[in-house]
Amino acid sequence: MLCDNCKERDAVVHLTRIVENAVTQLHLCEKCAAAKGVETTLAMPQHPLGDILQAVQSQASATAEDAPSCTFCGSTSRDFRATGRLGCPHCYDAMERSLRELLRRLHGSSKHVGIKYEPPVTHMVEKPDTLYDLHDRLLRAVQSEQFELAAELRDRIRVIE
Repeated sequence: MLCDNCKERDAVVHLTRIVENAVTQLHLCEKCAAAKGVETTLAMPQHPLGDILQAVQSQASATAEDAPSCTFCGSTSRDFRATGRLGCPHCYDAMERSLRELLRRLHGSSKHVGIKYEPPVTHMVEKPDTLYDLHDRLLRAVQSEQFELAAELRDRIRVIE
């Protein structure tokens, strides 16, 4: 069956449209279907992540022979590509150049430019010692012969009592 649009090539895409209970069929070749926006093998959507990963893989295979290895654990960049993990903390120094290039390609820069993480501030508030805790600490201080600490604890107990 020939393409309904160009009438030159064989139709490989068959579209069925239903508009107001009217059924129409359209038979298109790959080129005409791609021109109308129908996804075919000629017009597969391209994803930027796929391009990046393909470029990284081609670069990695081209430099696999001269790739550095960690002197501490012996891990190579080939191991990193296979597992996605570095062998030890020393690998960051040994493979710094290739890691920086990878970060530059993935993130657009090899340096962090975002917001710095600040952990929440928690004020250390000493909980008030209970009488039981103070007696227990006093007993341990006397047993370990820390008499100055024991005298301080004794005074705190007297204030509370």
